[in-house]
Amino acid sequence: MTGSKRIYALDTNVLLHDPTSLFRFEEHDVFIPMTVLEELDDKKKGGSEVSRNGRQVSRFLNELIERGGGDGIRNGVELINPQGIKLNRGAVGRLFFQQRTGHGNGKADNQILAAVIDLRDQFPDRPVILVSKDINLRIKASIYGITAEDYENDRALDDFALLFTGSDALPEDFWTRHPELRSWNERGRTFYEMDMHEDENWYANECLYMPGENDVELRVLEIRGDEDNRKAKLVLLDDHTHASHGVWGIAARNREQNFAMNLLMDPDVDFVTLLGTAGTGKTLLALAAGLAQVMDQQRYREIIMTRATVSVGEDIGFLPGTEEEKMTPWMGALTDNLEVLANPEEGGSWGRQATNDLLASRVKIRSLNFMRGRTFLSRYLIIDEAQNLTPKQMKTLITRAGPGTKIVCLGNVEQIDTPYLTETTSGLTYAVDRFKMWAHSGHITLKRGERSRLADFASEAL
Repeated sequence: MTGSKRIYALDTNVLLHDPTSLFRFEEHDVFIPMTVLEELDDKKKGGSEVSRNGRQVSRFLNELIERGGGDGIRNGVELINPQGIKLNRGAVGRLFFQQRTGHGNGKADNQILAAVIDLRDQFPDRPVILVSKDINLRIKASIYGITAEDYENDRALDDFALLFTGSDALPEDFWTRHPELRSWNERGRTFYEMDMHEDENWYANECLYMPGENDVELRVLEIRGDEDNRKAKLVLLDDHTHASHGVWGIAARNREQNFAMNLLMDPDVDFVTLLGTAGTGKTLLALAAGLAQVMDQQRYREIIMTRATVSVGEDIGFLPGTEEEKMTPWMGALTDNLEVLANPEEGGSWGRQATNDLLASRVKIRSLNFMRGRTFLSRYLIIDEAQNLTPKQMKTLITRAGPGTKIVCLGNVEQIDTPYLTETTSGLTYAVDRFKMWAHSGHITLKRGERSRLADFASEAL
């Protein structure tokens, strides 16, 4: 352990958050205190994501020690990348375990700090950094003069403000800038094809609009060619703002909602993400588009709705009943929106009940905990509160999609209830950033609340 290579001491929550974190420190060395191994042992039982990650870390450590041999532990075990795991750059550092007993008192955090201080004293010429997702441990470390950092390898982007919004305003001279523009009509829709300028960094399925009197709304269908000669094919958007063009009785109330409705109703877009604060209409739009395509167009067999079961207050404890009944308290948002959508004018209470029963038979509620190993064929899958999912959970869910399935992820990154997740590390942010290049995905950030004047005022004033 010599030279200017850094030594990263890992806290338990980093390993439980990302089991591959062991291999993500490139040429630097990794140190694991004994307390961390004990905490991993406590966490290994159960079927939760955390328990699975704990077991995976133990398997990685066992594999590394077996490869390194018995004497290797004293001089550090070589960090060899495990098979089947994609890493941008391989780890070339070594893994060290705490071999001297610490002097920390009682609490696990204090024992970890004692181990790191001891390590720093052993290697005064090398930078020692504690990596933890626990803010309080990082504060304690700073008090002791230890450099402490958050684990940021899985951050999708540096600043949440840089996240792709899915829509962009066109300049006023857009039409004069593109004299070579070609337009044609096909099956009642208007298409345009044009050469892209250098400053036009569009993505497939990005929505473009021209503000002002000549209000035009377009969507980028595809981008062809190389960097020097790029061509874009655009389509004029359907206008869902009029009641006559509504979807399942719901009309878009603003520009972003109209963009979202177009993406939700397009069978060629397999993956849609909608971001927005409370009351912007994410769930209502997703459900209305789902019902129209399940009941009227029969494009999908049924709607499956799921969400991360993280409660805001105290948990309500054990819930009796089937999977569907257990999930019902979490699905208040679904039932509230179904009331809006299943409101027939005629037929009285009997007609309403019949409609509710019909819709309920086509809308299934499923728990995230039982998603592994499933495949959804021709389903319309809505993942609500997706901001509470880690990138790994997001991957587990999206890879469930079989042929003919559409996945819609809804969320508000200002309301993350999962510990150790932030705006930049949330699975929803990760999905938006990674999917923006793909031709069959679309994203819209909804900006305006449309719930009621009371809700709008409350969100601004309180």
